[in-house]
Amino acid sequence: MKTYTAKPGEIQRDWYVVDAEGKTLGRLATQIADTLRGKRKPQYTPHVDTGDFVVVINAEKIHLTGQKLDQKLVYRHSGFPGGLKTRTMREQLDRRPTEVIRKAVKGMLPRNKLAAAQLTKLKVYAGPEHPHAAQAPKDLEL
Repeated sequence: MKTYTAKPGEIQRDWYVVDAEGKTLGRLATQIADTLRGKRKPQYTPHVDTGDFVVVINAEKIHLTGQKLDQKLVYRHSGFPGGLKTRTMREQLDRRPTEVIRKAVKGMLPRNKLAAAQLTKLKVYAGPEHPHAAQAPKDLEL
């Protein structure tokens, strides 16, 4: 019996839409990361990108548990000495809500070149509108 290995040309990519309104950030991010990697498919192969596209809407209405809105800090560095900037999660959600979900999903993907390709299939929008209606995305069951 031979082991099945997915080939890059044989993979069918579906489009899914996720409404993030009222969802917990970490629980949502794990489901999205699994879909981007292709772990929900029987053809999953660890070294081949078998994942689907995921469109996240209402990113600004994400829910965080406990005191994370005020206590969790988001760091970024300019690359220059003294260039470390910090914001609370509340400030980050007000300024760039799409980046909060993208960064949470990125942290749940493997640290290799394949993850960079998988992250490009994630589309995050702050409001309820998205320009991917032509792809006919299905609702992702979480």
